[in-house]
Amino acid sequence: MKKAILLYFVFYIWVYSLFNAWNIAHANDYNTAVVGHVITETVKGTDIDHQAILNSEMNKIAYAFALEMTSVLEKHLPYILEGIAADIRLKADNEYKCSLYKGTSYECKN
Repeated sequence: MKKAILLYFVFYIWVYSLFNAWNIAHANDYNTAVVGHVITETVKGTDIDHQAILNSEMNKIAYAFALEMTSVLEKHLPYILEGIAADIRLKADNEYKCSLYKGTSYECKN
């Protein structure tokens, strides 16, 4: 009976260590790690390349922005294309009307 309890206890600890909340990476851990690293290295007096860190962060932000804009563009593309088609129709109609007025006393307004 003691072996079964011990085996159950060991199994419980093993499963808990696999699925515990300490191993989960949270969304703000990256930012905390980067800021902590920069502060630690600055306090130590280590010469770190701030420009490279800034460049890396800007690339990360630009990538996230590009992904977001892609989804927005995908969502609104039919409306954008309808607007472009409407503009092309208006310009074609205006040019057609102007071609009909050519040679008359009426003046075409563009």
